[in-house]
Amino acid sequence: MEETWSSSVDAHLAWTPGGGRRELAKAVRAAIREGRWRPGAVVPSTRALAHDLGVARGTVTRVYADLAAEGYLHTSQGAPTRVATAGTEPLAAPGPAGRGERRWRWTMMPGRPDPGLFPRTAWLAATRRVLQHTANSSFDYGDPRGSVVLRNTLAAYLARSRGVRVDPARVVISSGYGQGLVAVCAALRQLGIAETAFEDPSVNRFHELAESAGQRVVGVPVDGDGLVVERLASPSVVVTAAHQSPTGVTLAPRRRTALVRTGAVIVEDDYDGEFRYDRHQVGALQALAPERVVYGGSASKTLSPSLRLGWLVLPRSLVDPVVAALTHTGGPPPTINQLALADLISSGGYDRHVRRCRTEYRSRRDRLVAALPPGLPPPGIPAGLHLLLSLSPATEAMVPAIARRHSLELATVSPHRFDPDGPSGIVIGYAASTRPAFGGALDALLAVLDDLPWDR
Repeated sequence: MEETWSSSVDAHLAWTPGGGRRELAKAVRAAIREGRWRPGAVVPSTRALAHDLGVARGTVTRVYADLAAEGYLHTSQGAPTRVATAGTEPLAAPGPAGRGERRWRWTMMPGRPDPGLFPRTAWLAATRRVLQHTANSSFDYGDPRGSVVLRNTLAAYLARSRGVRVDPARVVISSGYGQGLVAVCAALRQLGIAETAFEDPSVNRFHELAESAGQRVVGVPVDGDGLVVERLASPSVVVTAAHQSPTGVTLAPRRRTALVRTGAVIVEDDYDGEFRYDRHQVGALQALAPERVVYGGSASKTLSPSLRLGWLVLPRSLVDPVVAALTHTGGPPPTINQLALADLISSGGYDRHVRRCRTEYRSRRDRLVAALPPGLPPPGIPAGLHLLLSLSPATEAMVPAIARRHSLELATVSPHRFDPDGPSGIVIGYAASTRPAFGGALDALLAVLDDLPWDR
């Protein structure tokens, strides 16, 4: 084996003449990873390889010692050096791209903000201020409830903007709403509550997260006034009271009162409460019953989901159980991001950014509604980042294939239903495209709608 390798080293080792120890080590690693030096095979002697490559024998000896320490080579007293047999198999070739890896030309997926609207300058300025002025202790592990600075800031902001009744001791920071929901469901499970209801339809990813935390998940129907409260029989329920996802309706006042009187633990997902276009936002349900309602929010729609910044306002009895559950799911997000958000809110930059986004998204919604075919008024209130177009089940089933033909990423309702006979349609996210791409995405949507068989 040694004679074969030393006589054809160029075929087995990608080596640049004149390269040093580091380059030689890199070449040998590559030969092992790619299978050119096969597991279990005897490697060339240090003398033979040094001769063929024109390098000092000591260089090869040190490279072999380094690679043995790294686990690439196996040495044994009185035996030849061999290629290690563990962990040296070349990586398998990648398989075909899955559905999630498809590159769409256009997108109108719900639940996503325009990434181009992220306030880079304001965020950079906030981060710089934080790095200049924050105490050294902020770079330690920190409070499992999250930064006290952000909790204080959020308490004031949520009371002002959403009418939440809160003190900072009941605010917990999470790495997004999803992590917070898992922690709440896990805490409820520990307290003996093992069934959680969701609006039907509602975002199926959250159903799965609740199930992962030990909850049995059931659906409760939604009508034009929101959740049908008299159909609720579960001890806990997740609602999108201000702007039901995906139907777009608001939970009616009498339903709000009835819901807080059921005695159920209510998780209020206020996912896009800052975006109401016809009048002031609907206040948070939490204010009616602070000791029965868990209020959840995040910066995912207003800033970016990549920041992983979410928050919970908890009943006093749930603070410790939820914090304990959060420690098992990674804890709060990086402190620097928390402090930057607190600075952005305190400086007024967050409010200015939300106002700019509200103006942009309202314009897009108006443009979308005006472009829809006659007889297709969207249900729900003018709010949020999406709207629903109702379709028959048969027509909805045709949407994915037609959308693919037009390279438009689009969501339908049926994957988010509990009741197979529930509502059907398209959930159109008009915020997901960047501003320059919105026109093209809208044209692609209209082409999809034009290809559908409508009962006009």
